[in-house]
Amino acid sequence: MDRPAVTLLGRQAECDFLKAALAEAREGRSRVVVLRGEAGAGKSALLDFVVGHAAGWRICTAVGIESEMELAYSGLHQLCAPMLDQLDQLPGPQQNALRTVFGQQTGPPPDRFLVALATLTLLAEVAERRPLLCVIDDAHWLDTASAQIVLFVGRRLLAEPLALVCAARSPFDPEVLVGLPELRVSALGVVDARALLVGNLNVPFDAAVCEQIVTESHGNPLALLELPRTWNIADIAGGFGLPARHAVAGKIEQSYAKRLESLPADTQLLVLAAAAEPLGDPLLLQRAAQYLGVDMTASGAAVDAGLLSVSARVAFAHPLVRSAAYGSATDEERRRMHFALAEATDPERDADRRAWHRARATVGADEDVAAELERSAERAQARGGVAAAAAFLERAAALSPDPGRRARRSLAAAEAKQLAGAPEAASALLVAAAAGPLDPLDSALAKRLQGEIAMGLRQAPTAFPFLLDAARLLESVNPDLARDTYLTVLQAASVAGRFAPHMTRSGAEAARDAPPPDGTPRAVDLLVAGLAVRFTDGHAASTRLLKRAVDALREEGPQSVRWPVFARRIAFDLFDLEACRALATPGVELARGRGALGLLPHALELMSLPRIFAGDLGGAETLLQEADTIAEATHTEPIGFARFTLAGFQGDEEALAALSAAVLPRATTRGDSMTVTFGEHARALAFNGLGRYDAALGEAQSAVAQDEPATSTWSLPELIEAAARCGADAAAADAFERLSERTQAAGTEWALGIEARSRALLVPEPEELYREAIDRLGRDGIAPEQARAHLLYGEWLRRDGRRVDAREQLEVAHGTLSTIGMRAFAERARRELEATGATVRKRTPDTLDDLTAQETQIAELARDGYSNREIAGQLFLSARTVEWHLRKVFAKLGIKSRRELVSALERSPALAVRGGV
Repeated sequence: MDRPAVTLLGRQAECDFLKAALAEAREGRSRVVVLRGEAGAGKSALLDFVVGHAAGWRICTAVGIESEMELAYSGLHQLCAPMLDQLDQLPGPQQNALRTVFGQQTGPPPDRFLVALATLTLLAEVAERRPLLCVIDDAHWLDTASAQIVLFVGRRLLAEPLALVCAARSPFDPEVLVGLPELRVSALGVVDARALLVGNLNVPFDAAVCEQIVTESHGNPLALLELPRTWNIADIAGGFGLPARHAVAGKIEQSYAKRLESLPADTQLLVLAAAAEPLGDPLLLQRAAQYLGVDMTASGAAVDAGLLSVSARVAFAHPLVRSAAYGSATDEERRRMHFALAEATDPERDADRRAWHRARATVGADEDVAAELERSAERAQARGGVAAAAAFLERAAALSPDPGRRARRSLAAAEAKQLAGAPEAASALLVAAAAGPLDPLDSALAKRLQGEIAMGLRQAPTAFPFLLDAARLLESVNPDLARDTYLTVLQAASVAGRFAPHMTRSGAEAARDAPPPDGTPRAVDLLVAGLAVRFTDGHAASTRLLKRAVDALREEGPQSVRWPVFARRIAFDLFDLEACRALATPGVELARGRGALGLLPHALELMSLPRIFAGDLGGAETLLQEADTIAEATHTEPIGFARFTLAGFQGDEEALAALSAAVLPRATTRGDSMTVTFGEHARALAFNGLGRYDAALGEAQSAVAQDEPATSTWSLPELIEAAARCGADAAAADAFERLSERTQAAGTEWALGIEARSRALLVPEPEELYREAIDRLGRDGIAPEQARAHLLYGEWLRRDGRRVDAREQLEVAHGTLSTIGMRAFAERARRELEATGATVRKRTPDTLDDLTAQETQIAELARDGYSNREIAGQLFLSARTVEWHLRKVFAKLGIKSRRELVSALERSPALAVRGGV
């Protein structure tokens, strides 16, 4: 039975909100809430309230600990430890991911977001048996990996009997758990603050002093309870000795520090040991006490003072007690304590924590400790804990007596910091690495890392010189690695584009002049060689090499989730739709299989492009919706280039304007020319569809001027059409000459079809060219471009006075363009049809238009025979959430079973163009 609603003074609304959240979660509507407020505002008390009202629930708890912030997955381990007996209920890869990061087995480091998916599945499985309450206090002190996973899980919960309630200090890091539903825990009002203070006083207080305490507490409940306990009674009664005005957290910590000072010396030592070792293991604390020569019974004074509890776990009454105990100790006292904890820690079962304590106990250089930390870093990386590895390596570098080892460890720490998503810290460590002696290989790797850091920050112009220097240095020490680096050099140059036009040529010349590979060239070697020729000698000269590179990449298959992005863009430059699909699909499959959510949005965007060019705009929207959802869940910035392309095909001027406003200022600031060019191409395409040829001409000319892979090639046909309509004959002829060089070299039906359609715009008798274009584009399955050929052919026929023939072409164009969703071009075809005297019926909405992108994706996977659990694994959802979505799909489609999905989905005209995509 629930306790009375009013259990916390002044918190009636908060308590009612939390009780309602529990009630909804119990009914199968997951609830997530982050309590935010300043230190001492009562967040922990509200967590206790939630736990007290969760009768019959399974409850799992965790507490963020400041000293554990660099130890990956420590917070997650706390939360999941009571549930690990359920791991065998998870799919194999997810089981292995959690067992690896929790140290139950060894293996390659799992992707962080495969761990997140495994956590989501584990929580959902446990909640199926009994409603589950997950409570996390001091979430602002969670390690980065755990915080990201909690954020991911919180955003993916939907239809589970599960409540996730976290408390985070404010102001602190505003990014912690950002985007999750929040409940602000504000200060108490004056009346409640006065009642709380007076109700907890054990001695008479001067009324004026009480009012002063209420004023200076700013309504902070813990300040009202704690501050009077540390003041001299006589001083308080007389109105003296009141604390100066400063931060409430500082006041409360000072209060706790004073209370700790009043404890016996042995008790203070035990409290300090508990503060330095956040595992809360009483046996470990007892062993440390023996090394300190202290009896565990000394803890009784801290327990009696209400500062500590010792049972199955050692716990502090409030996180600020821990920080007060550790912060008020001297450096020597802290070192002594860490030494005792290191001696008490089992070197076999917990070698890494022992190494960490040894490092904190060490003053000055110590190679033995540094080497132990380095071994711990290797183990941490094997568990996927790059942040922990970086912390171990950084401390190892600081303790290294040998300058060379110090420099190499600083370099390794910098690389780990970069992988952990801390580019500024990585840059600082690179400075330390550069101060020591590095051999030629490490010097080159340091420069390459500096470039990669800038690329990670999307600052391509800044990255380029570092990457180019690194590639040149690597030529003599590791030629294969040099060519790998040249690929990144060319990528940086391509992204920088208009903001650093000299980089493309200089990077390509350096890559061209690099030593060739010994023996059979790898796919990456061929790609670098082809790109170097493309940027120095032009498209025609590079096509043969680039085709070999694309074929070799398809044959090799993806070597990692970071499979060369350039290869996918080059396939578009070669007008090879099948290669575009073949290169894009494995990247998504690999990212899904490894749970690489950090890379999956980019892979999904790349996979959406072949669908767009094949006319499956609905399928592309589904992929992009998933990419947006994952980017939001992982708190990463959406990429946007495929969104631009899709909006251009749809002719959605409003969406293009919104995208441009959101994306282009950032892209311009960091020197990202590629994104700017995607935007220009998309607007040129949309303006041609809208019949605004002057605007299309300007956008296309700007895009073509950059000569960037894919986008500049796509923009040439747009430039030709716009220029022809505007009477800019010279611009159209020049653009056609450039297009023809590329299409003839490519030689595909897509390429030759585009060439024929574009040439038709420039000659007085284009009929045969239009027919050729329609035929060729139909063979390659390029439905949007074929429909546009029908449209241009129909427009020419109508102007030539052949209205019946024009109507035939325009009806095909209008039907296809409407079905695809190319609304601007469809409207252009409708106007032309009406000009021939035809009556055009408006399209009626289809039932499937009511399905969201995610519902469509789930419906299609269910139609294809995937189980709820398999769908959940692909889309990073829980199986119960998939079931919830399917129920909505069935209701919208008016069906009752999966068997009926096949016929229901076939009724959608939009799906008719998806064949084989």
